[in-house]
Amino acid sequence: MNAPIKNLGCIGTEFRNEARPAVIDLWDPDHPREIDYPTFHASCDAVARGLLRYGLHPGERMGILCSNRVEFLEIFFGAMRAGIIPVPIGILQPKATVEWVVRDAQLRLVFCDGALKGNLPADVPHIDIDENDRRTYESFKDPGPFDPYVPGYDDVAFQPYTSGSTGRPKGVLLSHRAHSWVAETISRDRGFCPTDRMIVAAPLYHKHAMNSIKCVLVGGSTVILMRKFDARRYIEAITRHRVTVLSGVPTIFAMILQQRDLLQGQDYDFVRLATMGGAPASDVLIDEVARVFPRAEIITIFGTTETSAALFGPHPEGKPRPRHSVGWPVAGNSFRLVGGDGNFGTLYVKGPGMMNGYYNNPEEMARRMKDGWFDTGDVLRRDAEGWYYFVGRADDMFVSSGHNIYPGEVELMLERHPDIDQAIVVPVPDEIKHRIPYAFIVKRAGSSLTAEDVKAYALENAPPYQHPRRVIFVDALPLNGVGKIDRKALETRARELAEQTKKVGA
Repeated sequence: MNAPIKNLGCIGTEFRNEARPAVIDLWDPDHPREIDYPTFHASCDAVARGLLRYGLHPGERMGILCSNRVEFLEIFFGAMRAGIIPVPIGILQPKATVEWVVRDAQLRLVFCDGALKGNLPADVPHIDIDENDRRTYESFKDPGPFDPYVPGYDDVAFQPYTSGSTGRPKGVLLSHRAHSWVAETISRDRGFCPTDRMIVAAPLYHKHAMNSIKCVLVGGSTVILMRKFDARRYIEAITRHRVTVLSGVPTIFAMILQQRDLLQGQDYDFVRLATMGGAPASDVLIDEVARVFPRAEIITIFGTTETSAALFGPHPEGKPRPRHSVGWPVAGNSFRLVGGDGNFGTLYVKGPGMMNGYYNNPEEMARRMKDGWFDTGDVLRRDAEGWYYFVGRADDMFVSSGHNIYPGEVELMLERHPDIDQAIVVPVPDEIKHRIPYAFIVKRAGSSLTAEDVKAYALENAPPYQHPRRVIFVDALPLNGVGKIDRKALETRARELAEQTKKVGA
């Protein structure tokens, strides 16, 4: 007889009687709130009971539209315990997109920050988390013991939405079975234990942050939860709360390293792990992170909302992971690299962490699934030993004079220059070459680097077609809501600069 499927909302409940903190909430960083494991799990149960008392039933959906705070986690895990499907909504999405998600997901109820309730359709019931309303959050909760819902094999646990960068956001159906396996696999592979403290500053509606939370709870560790990313506050939190695990996109680490006055003279020997994902990280950046956090293992990670972050991990025989590799295939996953020589191409995946599908969107599922293989849209390469490396998004690739240019490869090359902190390459239309690369560069403080220096360096270290035809120096790169570089904004700016140049030369 098969064992019952684990309810994802119950991960970490084996620690519910231990008095150490589950979450240290830095909503107000000067007055942190410590929530221990018994209190946290009791609150999750109270939310579950409250949702059922309100009239929701297993399989129905409710939304969460709020900034990072412990209440988000109580609602998220409490809903799943009741078999109700939480739908995290991006807090930086425009009102029209929020309304579309609410309608598409058929939300019965939304928990929100008071400042965000104006983005909700007027006819959708909501509960303010931080304001006195007709039904406050605390009065909604129903304290007491709770027997969690026992899910079926494919029962949906939660439903995040994709960013919508290539159209309307798509609801991704993630099951209790798949994501219990994902959380346990990642937590085990990264060695989470009760003495760990992991800082989370990425928004909780994004897969990266929520994966981190689940792994921490599986390990009985502590989450240091920031309301939003702020480089100086982040560094202060590492020191004050003796954080052992750091995680973020390379841009976040670059912004941390720019705070040299705060970092100087500090001893961070207690940091044991730093994970980077979402984009390739340069050797210079990795070296700098290693210098500041000398005892930390620094690894590159990879995952997608649809296929999970448990695709790659450590080598089963303990062989050291090469620098820049996203890891070795995790047992149970299968991969194909399509469109190249077999060791380079778009990654297609099968595995136990796969989504069930897209909500109300079978057409998109049919487009992305090919004979049982899911097209991630990400380009990877595999070395001779079998380690995998992230190259970039297939959508980011552009053709210049018949040559495929992957911006991530060019950016890594540029960031090896000692005077370049960050580099982003985007395409600009060209009448002769079809597309040509422009580069946005953040220089090291005090550097006298010129555009001609950058071009010369590129010509010396890469094929001629990759060198940026124009270099634009900026103080900082624009970020989107999850802390990644906003490439679309930079591409728009590059096109505008190219048009201005045409007009001047006309």
